[in-house]
Amino acid sequence: MWTEGSIKVGDSIFHYWVKHYEEPSGDYGIDGGRISKLMLKRNGEIAYNYDRGPDIEPVDEETALAFSILLKEYK
Repeated sequence: MWTEGSIKVGDSIFHYWVKHYEEPSGDYGIDGGRISKLMLKRNGEIAYNYDRGPDIEPVDEETALAFSILLKEYK
C-alpha cells in the first residue's frame, strides 16, 4: 500500500511517499519493518530515499528526525 503526505519538522515541511505492508519484511523492509520504499522531499529536492535498500541517506538532522517519525509510525 502507498501512503503520501506531508510532515513538518522544525522549519521544514517534507512531502513523503511510503510503500508499506501489513507484515514486516526481513528482506526488503527498513530495519526488517513494514516500509519497503520511502522518499522524503523538501522544497522539491530529495532529502532521503530508500528503495528496498538505502539510496540517499538523510541529508541533515531535520530529515533524520522526519525519517525517524515515519519509521516509528509504520514500524
